[in-house]
Amino acid sequence: MSTLITGARPYGEDAVDLLLVDGVITAIGTDLSADGAQVVDAAGLVALPGLVDLHTHLREPGREDAETVETGSRAAALGGFTAVHAMANTDPVADTAGVVEQVWRLGQEAGLVDVVPVGAVTVGLRGERLAELGAMADSAARVRVFSDDGHCVADPALMRRALEYVKALDGVVAQHAEEPRLTVGAQMNEGDRSARLGLAGWPAAAEEAVIARDVLLAGHVGARLHVCHVSTAGSVEILRWAKSRGVQVTAEVTPHHLLLTDECAETYDPVFKVNPPLRTDADVQALRAGLADGTIDAVATDHAPHAVEDKESEWASARPGMLGLEQALSIVVQTMVEPGLLDWRGVADRMSVRPAAIGRLETHGRPLAVGEPANLLLLDPTHRATVDPAALASRSRNSPYAGRELPGRVVATFLRGVATVMDGKAQK
Repeated sequence: MSTLITGARPYGEDAVDLLLVDGVITAIGTDLSADGAQVVDAAGLVALPGLVDLHTHLREPGREDAETVETGSRAAALGGFTAVHAMANTDPVADTAGVVEQVWRLGQEAGLVDVVPVGAVTVGLRGERLAELGAMADSAARVRVFSDDGHCVADPALMRRALEYVKALDGVVAQHAEEPRLTVGAQMNEGDRSARLGLAGWPAAAEEAVIARDVLLAGHVGARLHVCHVSTAGSVEILRWAKSRGVQVTAEVTPHHLLLTDECAETYDPVFKVNPPLRTDADVQALRAGLADGTIDAVATDHAPHAVEDKESEWASARPGMLGLEQALSIVVQTMVEPGLLDWRGVADRMSVRPAAIGRLETHGRPLAVGEPANLLLLDPTHRATVDPAALASRSRNSPYAGRELPGRVVATFLRGVATVMDGKAQK
């Protein structure tokens, strides 16, 4: 099977043609031709390596009413992703080889993106004893990222053992940094606004204290640590310090933490309730700066679909989480590219190259070059559209971007040379 993409602009640079044959980029140049190839006119479109998400909640098994591997994969492909890491907080929890292999096989059956299961660090996410880390790593799913996301591995001794064990597997522990004793009953960012709104506060120190502890542990053990959904300026400074000391720590920021602030809580609309919570404008600016200078390695969506009854309720009883896959690249364009904080190569680095390296994905995050896997996307950077949750591919509708006009549209996504999205529509 062959596809000839004409007039694309790799990384926003000069227009060229790209020939994709049997899942590989076989030629790049001008005025290319190929007998029998499907021709895709990409004039004016930016070509980027397929995006890689380190943090996706696909809900299957257990909460198929909110999302399935298939619907989440479709949303991911429409967002330009070619690989997503499926978090472990399913029902049953992905803490055994059997469950991670189930998720992996469902991803293969959907065939829209590579679904890479994340294994739980502890049995049942309960933070009491380590899960079957070695068995998950040796399974067909080849798990390399382990996380209790949704829960912090709060016990320092257990976290140390997890780092030591995962180090031997060439894996990484992805920590949900939240000191649970500081966030009991928390509903939003702690500050003047939470006091005025009468909502219990989630202090920045609850995140920063765990990151500080864990970078010290990772440095002591010599293991890799990844910090999920960084949300505060203080966290950025701790990460910057740790990296300057040679600690093997990486970190991610979500699109919603790059764009939205705790001002959104003024409406009491639970679509804006998320963990960690939306923070202040000063935090948002620090997160953007940290992503721009590389202190924060990756943009990860924390795509968290919820059924209607779990989200459309009073703020206090609503589940935290937001949709993110389909609008992630648009948010990065608005917050990072348009202000000049990142160029297109920088976007590729933070949304494809580094996430793939963190997850040990050998065939993703590769450059757009001859001989490389044909995992890529085509983006119309001039397109602007208003987000309509009813039109999203996800089974859920809890998008914080509803009614917002956002830049950029993924026109096509290719997974190993096969179009999973064409003309902005999923192909399966």
